[in-house]
Amino acid sequence: QVQLVESGGGLVQAGGSLRLSCAASARTFSSLGWFRQAPGKEREFLAAISWGGGTTYYADSVKGRFTISRDNAKNTVYLQMNSLKPEDTAVYYCAADRNPYLAIATKLFEYDYWGQGTQVTVSS
Repeated sequence: QVQLVESGGGLVQAGGSLRLSCAASARTFSSLGWFRQAPGKEREFLAAISWGGGTTYYADSVKGRFTISRDNAKNTVYLQMNSLKPEDTAVYYCAADRNPYLAIATKLFEYDYWGQGTQVTVSS
């Protein structure tokens, strides 16, 4: 069974940085992405990266502050988060898409596997 395991969450002050990692148990993925969900809100797309890493896509809310990258040799995707704001507080999830015909997945329903989530809390 495919597993995705996130790590790197925690408590940080506003303006600080965190780097999230997500290790996958298999290599048969196309796009990898990051989402987040704050209490009482829907799960929100943040960033995605294509299989080869040549294409990335970001939500406007994080563009210029967050950077997604992947290391296929390690089956790992990363999310570098800079200039964090209190409104970035949420549970962060990584996700994997196995559709080889989709250049890059940017919508929640396009992803097939999900991690368990890691909490990120940004204090003001």
